[in-house]
Amino acid sequence: MSDISGIHHVTAIAGNAQENLDFYTGVLGMRLVKKSVNQDMPGTYHLFFADGEAHPGTDITFFPWPDLQPAKRGHGQAAEISLAVPIGSLAYWTDRLEHYGASPKTPETRHGEHVLPFSDPHGLQLALVETSDQRDFTPWIRSSVPEAKQITALHALRLVERDMATTAGFLANVLGFSAAGIEAGWHRFSIAGGGSGRHLDILEARESPRGAWGTGGVHHVAWRVPDDVTQLKVRDRVEAAHRRPTPVIDRFWFHSVYFLEPGGVLFELATDGPGFTVDEDMSALGDRLVLPPWLEPRRQDIEAALPPLSAPAVADESYL
Repeated sequence: MSDISGIHHVTAIAGNAQENLDFYTGVLGMRLVKKSVNQDMPGTYHLFFADGEAHPGTDITFFPWPDLQPAKRGHGQAAEISLAVPIGSLAYWTDRLEHYGASPKTPETRHGEHVLPFSDPHGLQLALVETSDQRDFTPWIRSSVPEAKQITALHALRLVERDMATTAGFLANVLGFSAAGIEAGWHRFSIAGGGSGRHLDILEARESPRGAWGTGGVHHVAWRVPDDVTQLKVRDRVEAAHRRPTPVIDRFWFHSVYFLEPGGVLFELATDGPGFTVDEDMSALGDRLVLPPWLEPRRQDIEAALPPLSAPAVADESYL
């Protein structure tokens, strides 16, 4: 069993912050559980969307950088984020996405699971996957999506690599993944005994150009560790593999270690705690701009640099 239990969160780059907020809350029905800023570049928001109680493994987060060029697709980049939905809900989601102009693609079957690929308003490649895997999930009672249809967690991530073997060896020997089959050229790796988001799919594309960050692309993927002791244990292995991990960085709601996997994708090790309720009550998550203590003295300047965000536009109730 791996010291990593699955995906903790995935952070992507959005365009307009209000459009991002409206889509993930109003159309996808997720809860805004933290409205903060990029701690390294506090002139931009950091928005976290998750389930009703912000469980690790349920959140997809965004840096809205509308002035960036679109992401350049290619190797060394994440190609798609999969989100878990209940069995039997894809027909609902197909109708809903079409209604709100998200233009879902043709449904697929991957590893025996029904999948609906689509894109968000800024070009991020997503997929909804019907699965009955056990997860820590609490429905969001104020969601515009009924409880029986809500997104329950992150499910998988797709990467494009120039040299799959090098990344595969790192995943197995350092992070504890196991090979779990090949389908349509995609090599699946899974965490034995892992929880939500335990799958990673890799396509080898030796002739593809090098990918680059941009709007509609993934910034990094964070892998979940239960505590600080486990995080340091995995960090030691990453360092022994010459991947030059950062020191532990206090992100206030969790602790982080960053490094590049051999193919160039930015990975993070993130702890389960302290959690998003360390500075807000569960009932009030996402209601106001929150800053870690070391940025609080700069609040006035930070707020002045951020574009205004209105309450998220909630989709009409015809789908409730």
